[in-house]
Order: sequence, then C-alpha cells, then structure tokens
Amino acid sequence: MIPYVDNHNGPRRLLTIEIPHLGHTVRAYAPIASIDGRQYVVSWGSVSFEIPADRNVHVSVHLHTNSGHEHTITPFASIVLSPHPAPMRLVTQFVPSQGPEGALVPLV
Repeated sequence: MIPYVDNHNGPRRLLTIEIPHLGHTVRAYAPIASIDGRQYVVSWGSVSFEIPADRNVHVSVHLHTNSGHEHTITPFASIVLSPHPAPMRLVTQFVPSQGPEGALVPLV
C-alpha cells in the first residue's frame, strides 16, 4: 500500500486500482497513477493507496510511452471520489486504438 503523503489528519480509507494490460501495452507503456496530483509509476495489475475518507480525492491513471510515432497516444482516465469511509476498488478501461480517453470504473 502506498501511503497518502499530503498533509491530512482526518480519517483514511483504502483505494485499490486495477490496471490490466492489453497485450502490447506491457512493452509500449508504463502505467502511472496519480492521487491528488502526486504521480506514481506503478506496476500492471493491482495497486493500493491510502486516501482521505473525509473529502474529495482526485484519482487518475495514464499510460506513458517513449516508443516513437506508432505509440504516441497517451491513454488516460480520471475520476473524483466523494468522501466515504469504505474501501473502494476501481478498474481502468483503456482502448488506445479508439482514442486516448479511458475510464475508471468502480467495482462492486
């Protein structure tokens, strides 16, 4: 679990983000997760963060690449989570061939 690093003395909760790869994305991209603007180079699969439970939190994921003109698209997804005490799971959904905008979808 990656701890919340900004100044926050209130309650916290667990956020797990699933970042599945799409075959070629493992070689062409590096996943980067961002919590309230702080970026973390993470691994494919599940990554967990500690986040504030008593205020909105901005979460985003993008896929970074330096692989040249064929892979210059940088897929991204973003969501603002409302205050809530319960743990949460999100899954990223990217289809780079259909454009850069993806989605962060809650798993129930």
